[in-house]
This record gives sequence, C-alpha cells and structure tokens, in this order.
Amino acid sequence: MTLAVLGTGIMGAAVARNWLRAGREVRVWNRTRTHAEPLAADGAIVADSPADAVAGADPVVTMLFDDASVAEVMRAAAPGLAPGTLWLQLSTVGADGADHLAGLADELGLVYVDAPVLGTRGPAEQGKLHVLASGPEDVRGRVEELAGPIAAKVTWLGEAGRGSRTKLVVNSWVVTATAALAQSAALADAIGVDFLPLVAGGALDLPYAQFKVPLMQRRDYPVAFPAEGAAKDARLVGELAAAVGVDSSVVDAARGLLDEAVARGFGEDDMAAVYEAVRSPE
Repeated sequence: MTLAVLGTGIMGAAVARNWLRAGREVRVWNRTRTHAEPLAADGAIVADSPADAVAGADPVVTMLFDDASVAEVMRAAAPGLAPGTLWLQLSTVGADGADHLAGLADELGLVYVDAPVLGTRGPAEQGKLHVLASGPEDVRGRVEELAGPIAAKVTWLGEAGRGSRTKLVVNSWVVTATAALAQSAALADAIGVDFLPLVAGGALDLPYAQFKVPLMQRRDYPVAFPAEGAAKDARLVGELAAAVGVDSSVVDAARGLLDEAVARGFGEDDMAAVYEAVRSPE
C-alpha cells in the first residue's frame, strides 16, 4: 500500500512522518517543494506534481488550507487517480466546503471520507490526533486502521460532511477561548497583576490557559495553530452558525481579533498572537 500525502505543512508533514515510521510507503507533494523535501530523509518519495504523487497510490490524503486549495490540488491530481481510490480528506474546510468536495469526489470516482482532525503541532507529531471521520460505512474499518499511526482516537460520525461540521463545533470553542484568554491576560498586564495565579487550581482554571497565557505574557508565539488558520476557521464557524440558526456574535468577535492579529503581521504565528490585537499598537 502506498499513501499519497498532498500538503506538507505543519500537520501534513507530521502525519506523513508517522505513517513512514509505521512502515508505510509514502509519497508527498507540496506546492512549495522545499517544504516537502525534508521528508525524503524519513523515507518519503517527493513528487513533482499532485498527479505524480497519487499515481498508483491508495489512499490519497489531503492536508491543505481550505476547500479551494484542496479542490485545485485534487483536480491537478486527477490524471493520476484511479477510480475507487480512497480519499482521506483531513483538512478543515467547513460545512459547505466538505459538501463541495464530496461532489468533486463523485465527479472523480473516488471514495470520499471527510475526516478533519483535532489537535495541533504537538499531538500531530506524537501521533495523538483525534480524527473526526465521516463517510461510507463500508470503509470505516480501513479508515480506523489507517488512522492508527497518526491518531489516539477516531470518532465515526456517519455520512460524509458530519466530520467537518463537528470540527467547527470544537473550533468555535478554541478560537473564542483563546480570544477570551487574550482579553483577560492583556487587562491583567495593563493593571500590573498576574492573571494565572488568580484562577489557578479553581473551577475557572484550564490547562489550555496554563499553556497559552505564558506565550501571551512573553509575546512569543511559536506556532502550533497559526493565527491565519484560526481566523479562517472562525469564519467557517460563523457560516455554519448562520446556516443552522445559531447566533455567532461571540465567534465573530474572536474572528475580528484574529483578523486584526493577521493584519498586524502575526498570521504565521500561533493563534495566541490574538493578544496583539487586544493590546494597543506600540
């Protein structure tokens, strides 16, 4: 079995390495080839094009920024795709994006599994992602087996598209919690008190706060979840909320702050850089 991994950013490179460590043959492609080439040292075959990467491969895995980039790459891969190939779509593409890609899979004759992942750089590198899988029941066992080297948990959610919708539920919490932490940390810093000891050990304490607030206080944002990606996900959450009749004002506010952080040049930094949007520019 040969896996083709299209997209070798933070997450794509991590899952490719874990499949390689598990003894799988892996071909990789990335729009910027230099981002894929380090995987050759781990045993990956670096392809020159999406079509070269997927030729004879099954499954094909996509881990790209959004549905438009996934669709563009899969159309470029089409000459190398065999009918009936399993397409494991791990990118966060939103509800409409997942449905759009399901239609593309039908057009290309592929077996489509919508399976975005929960987790950032650390869990991805450790093979401890949580895969939110949705698709045809008859490939469930195969998908769960494939996920073994990359995930600590697979949740099967039914028909394709439910994985992407469920991912947005979790990301609504992630982006709003991070924005709320930034607000509290910035306010505490402005009046000269330390925020974390105020909540440590009590019902208001969160492990997530213990991890993110020190980054904000140091204004040092090593990337685990890029702010640009978080802003995109906040937009997708708002779109889903509007579609199902749920108010999106909280996530919209978080999105505004994330967009501001991106505009200030922190798009490739960790989403904790939303702290920069709460503070006044210096």
